[in-house]
Amino acid sequence: MFIGLDGFRRGWVAVAIDGDERAISFPAEISTALADPFVRAAIDIPIGMTDDGGRACDRLAREALAPHRSRVFTGARRWLWEEFTDPDHANAEASRRGQPRASRQLWHLGRKIMEVDMFVRAHRGLDIREVHPELVFLRLHGAPLPSKKTEQGAGVRRDLLVAAGFEAIDDWLTRARRGTGAKPDDVLDACAVALAARDCAGCLPEGEPPRDGHEVAMQIWF
Repeated sequence: MFIGLDGFRRGWVAVAIDGDERAISFPAEISTALADPFVRAAIDIPIGMTDDGGRACDRLAREALAPHRSRVFTGARRWLWEEFTDPDHANAEASRRGQPRASRQLWHLGRKIMEVDMFVRAHRGLDIREVHPELVFLRLHGAPLPSKKTEQGAGVRRDLLVAAGFEAIDDWLTRARRGTGAKPDDVLDACAVALAARDCAGCLPEGEPPRDGHEVAMQIWF
């Protein structure tokens, strides 16, 4: 079984591929999402962090997605959330260290970033990889896509996933809208990440990945 995970406000959208079977669930915690045996899991969240937030995989992903470089969030650092509970205080310290300030969007991802970080470091024997769904959609489409927030962009992504075997995607999108708290693009992203978990067509950077201070690989797959 291969699992793709994308975070949302109440937890995770988890898409599983097991042979010809596809399934979706909405677990609250990553430990629940990855409780059953799997061959490989992929997650749309930074895995592996440097002290200053700079990662080669982020730079390469932004280059690959040009002109939509902003679709890749950068700057995740453990100390931001280990040492601070207030984003203004954290950013004051970042400025003092001569580092980039964390955007509000990145700051609010902190709980999930740290949840994944702790799980990965505690389960080093499991194959868990970072995947960026926009790189997967770029691979499937062969050209930059419109924003997923637009009707056209969502439609293109939906059609790519149907062609890739997600025949129940419309039912899943309807299910997500009915009280889960997940948005349509969360479901689309989780499906794309699941495809990368199964196929692992490429990675940035290629070859042996650089590792952070905790020996966690910093590499984005697609």
